[in-house]
Amino acid sequence: MPKPIDGGDRGRDRLVTEWLLGEDQPAVRLLTLTDLLGRSPAEPEVKAARAAIAQKGWAKDMLSLQKPKGYFEPREPKSVRAWLRFLQFPEYRSTIWRALVLSDLGLTSADKGIDKICDLIFEYKLQLGTPINFFTEEMCIVGNTARMMTRFGYGDDHRVRKLYDRLLEDQREDGGWNCANGESGTLDSWEALAAFAALPKTKRSRRVEQSIARGVEFFLERKLFEEGDKYPPWFRFHYPIHYFYDVLVGLDTVTSLGYPGDHRLKPALKVLKGKRQRDGTWLLDKVHPDLDTGANADLVGRAKKVRPFALEAEGRPSKWITLLSLRVLKRVEDAS
Repeated sequence: MPKPIDGGDRGRDRLVTEWLLGEDQPAVRLLTLTDLLGRSPAEPEVKAARAAIAQKGWAKDMLSLQKPKGYFEPREPKSVRAWLRFLQFPEYRSTIWRALVLSDLGLTSADKGIDKICDLIFEYKLQLGTPINFFTEEMCIVGNTARMMTRFGYGDDHRVRKLYDRLLEDQREDGGWNCANGESGTLDSWEALAAFAALPKTKRSRRVEQSIARGVEFFLERKLFEEGDKYPPWFRFHYPIHYFYDVLVGLDTVTSLGYPGDHRLKPALKVLKGKRQRDGTWLLDKVHPDLDTGANADLVGRAKKVRPFALEAEGRPSKWITLLSLRVLKRVEDAS
């Protein structure tokens, strides 16, 4: 990790960028080149980083645990009914959860093993004729799956488009979404907006754009964290995020959708800047499930049965959190 220096902000930022460009984590290197340094995807250095994602670092480590048929669970189910609940449990180490991370790291169906994961999801989770499918699940699962499958390269598939239809239908009158049955939206339910952010602009219908505008307004009205009493986990940064929310999740989603210049981001940006370490990095504050007083009782009960999953060490400088934080700040700077 970078060491504190006396060369001012520029020297600090240079060292942080060099740290992020390290070849040990090509997914971080790729996004640093493209999102922070503005390098073209056609450049040889960028292409090399993209090609290395499945060959080195976090993605390689995860894929090494994949079974030949594409799943990550220890044993294959022995019945169709068992398959219907397969891929999701246990949280957060089964196939669906690992696939979400792999999609964040930049892998697609062109990478070995990803196509098998997608085939399993299509066969057992995205068929209307089955008694258990994602079209009838709570919104957070729908949004996560839509985002993941779009990033994997299936955004035009009719089954994935149907997930987006569900997100449009499930938007509340106040512009937000709710993973439970409440009539009002909640900041916790960010997955729909993140799914829309995964869609290229050319693929967004007028209805999707209208939904995005209403959804972003919902978050901006609340300054990304003002919803009842302050909830401590929202002010701690995490990865993987699974279906949880924090201020960095909100900032990354809203700025990625084209709203980095809105003045209502200032309180959340103050939180972000205040968490930067002297050496220029940000920490991985906690690994989920990170719950506190006021958490949903069902979540608390489920959390007791969970083995946390992380790519980096809790309480230490995080390449992923630092990358996302700098990307948010760059979007804001570019919009000013």
